[in-house]
Amino acid sequence: MSIGKKVSCVLKGLIVSYAVTGLLLLLLAFLVYKFRLGESITDISIVVIYVVVTFLGAFITGKKVKSQKFLWGFLLGFLYILIISVLAIIIGHTFQVTSTENLTTAALCIGGGLLGGMLS
Repeated sequence: MSIGKKVSCVLKGLIVSYAVTGLLLLLLAFLVYKFRLGESITDISIVVIYVVVTFLGAFITGKKVKSQKFLWGFLLGFLYILIISVLAIIIGHTFQVTSTENLTTAALCIGGGLLGGMLS
């Protein structure tokens, strides 16, 4: 499989990841509204959603690329958190690259991608 086709697989995995992210965040918003969940539970839930969807996207990508799956999973996890971070900056969210919370979330997303790629 050519590198272009592998990159295309990563992009398709990212699209799936973001679509599932949207659905899960809508569900979370409903649960927060309905059950008045606290901020800490909401924050943890968002990070869990990020990790699950990067795992899922990388798993799908790994099934398609069939070689060096961990590398493509890593790339998917990295791009996923990079795009979310850039969008957060664009919409004016205060974003500190070196904050422990942001670095932990980035590491978890990249780890989710690595694991998804390896297990595919």
